[in-house]
Amino acid sequence: MATVQTFWHVPANPGEADLWVCLSCLSEVYWRKVPRPACPSCQGVSTYEAFTLAAVQDWGTEDLIAKARAAVDAGEAQPAQAGRSL
Repeated sequence: MATVQTFWHVPANPGEADLWVCLSCLSEVYWRKVPRPACPSCQGVSTYEAFTLAAVQDWGTEDLIAKARAAVDAGEAQPAQAGRSL
């Protein structure tokens, strides 16, 4: 039986970075949330820092950049989906 990943949601203010990257493994990135209790890849605790997509594109691997883009796309689609379900 697979376990379900749970998250701490991180509120964002306009102009703040929306992506949270695990600095221990540099392979996990999430939009406005961090996994709990630890990083699913490296089990690092409290290792997440906020970055913009442009910053991740400057220094990230191709895999991390692809994950970051997917996280941004999914995150930005959430409000629109919520609005449609009303």
